[in-house]
Amino acid sequence: MRKSRLLAAIAPKTIQHYLAYMVAGLVLIQIAITWFLISDLTASMLREQIGQRALQTAQTIAQIPMISTELERADPQGNIQALAERIRALTGAAYIVVGDVRNKRYSHSVRERVGQTFVGGDTGPVINEGKSYVSEAVGTLGRSIRGFVPIFSKNGAVIGFVSVGYLTTSVQKSIAEHMQRPLLFIALLTLVGFAITAGITRHLKKITLNLEPAEITNLYLERGAVLETIREGVIATDHKGEIRLANKAALAYTCFNSSELVGNLIDDVIPCARLKHALTTGESEHDQERVVNGQELIFNIVPVMKDNAVKGLVASFRRKDELDRISHELSSIQEYSELLRGQTHEYSNKLHTIAGLIQIEAYQEALELVTRESSGYEDIIRFLNKAVPHPVIAAIVLGKFNRAMELKISFEIDLEGSMVDVPDWIKQEKIVTIVGNLLDNAFEAVLEQGKDRRHVFLSFTDLGNDIVFEVEDTGAGIPEERMDVIFEKGISSKGTSRRGLGLYLVKQRLDELGGFISVSPGEFGGALFSVIIPKTRCIVR
Repeated sequence: MRKSRLLAAIAPKTIQHYLAYMVAGLVLIQIAITWFLISDLTASMLREQIGQRALQTAQTIAQIPMISTELERADPQGNIQALAERIRALTGAAYIVVGDVRNKRYSHSVRERVGQTFVGGDTGPVINEGKSYVSEAVGTLGRSIRGFVPIFSKNGAVIGFVSVGYLTTSVQKSIAEHMQRPLLFIALLTLVGFAITAGITRHLKKITLNLEPAEITNLYLERGAVLETIREGVIATDHKGEIRLANKAALAYTCFNSSELVGNLIDDVIPCARLKHALTTGESEHDQERVVNGQELIFNIVPVMKDNAVKGLVASFRRKDELDRISHELSSIQEYSELLRGQTHEYSNKLHTIAGLIQIEAYQEALELVTRESSGYEDIIRFLNKAVPHPVIAAIVLGKFNRAMELKISFEIDLEGSMVDVPDWIKQEKIVTIVGNLLDNAFEAVLEQGKDRRHVFLSFTDLGNDIVFEVEDTGAGIPEERMDVIFEKGISSKGTSRRGLGLYLVKQRLDELGGFISVSPGEFGGALFSVIIPKTRCIVR
């Protein structure tokens, strides 16, 4: 339990901890390797130097004539010991031994050991072969590094040897003394490494907006999910105009694939969008129309600012016809609202009139007014309640009935019709768009006729496998040459701006429902629109 708590306490929790641990580990590994290399190199150099010093000292002693002379006489007076000790004191050696070919000592730093046998077992080459060399062995004083040099007689025969030794304990002490400065240097480097690490972590924390690694990962994943749920196309660039990301909607709207957009300069890929302007000026642009690959798009462009400098931009866009369709549908809703408001105002005035007639006791006139106003209206409401039990569809028919009364248009509804069997998958709002736009189109067509020729007919049925609507008017009809283009966007006989959307939206909604529409000359000289919507869901083409 204590171990797990300790691990939890020292586990990295922030980006500063992660970096500190990583850099500290790297520094410590480098320090360990550096220390090993320096100490090993220093030890090797010092051992070699001490060995050479011992060898040189032994060579110097072996060349002294008195040494060979006394050695041949067996040194009865101890002159070799006296000379060796004086030289040892000057050179700092642990011992200087002069021995004969039988390994008998004639000098030693411990006087009691003079005359005893030389210990170590490494005198073979110097006695038998007359070689000079450096060896490391364990003697009576301990392990030592020692140089061996042969002593020759006047006729060139080996009569003995000189061995100068330095204890390895003193060598290790010397190595430690020589490593003090490198150790201080390494300690200084360690402190500098940790200081730089602290600076790097603070700077990284600042440029990542104080976010931790887990938070950055979550933000990246969330950003991707959010971008793909947005129906608008989104493109983001850096300060140089290079595209950094584009969601699926952006690829669909611009007709490019990901490799053609991401990683390329915005002006090289879609120069017609004129997005680079926001990078140079730092100004936002809203609801700007651009044409990209033949698509009319509405752009909103916002530069990304930091410290009053442009760091990139984000552009969102949608197809213009989608926005036009939404705008038209909103206009239709506003029109229905105004229609209901006007109807309420009109009936309020009529109620006041009836109240006034009753107050002045003109009962007959009040009764005639009530009878005249309610004639036909109650019938249409009863019919809609029975034949069209769908409130939204019934409301559009009733609203258009009231609108026709305001426009002094005779609006006749086939009371034999039925709209009971409307499947749940067919959205009532789409039927509202279809019927409402067809009736509006018919109303506009008959308004150009005389008051006695303003007739519009509506019939519908849900019998069989299809839902069928027919709207006929007594207008001027549609010329034969325009039959094939009336459902295209912007086509209108009125020729004014912002028209030509009604029939286009009707066609769009029918395509979504898998239905179709046809137009033909009507029985009364106008146009007859026939709409068929299958009750069975089909694949939208």
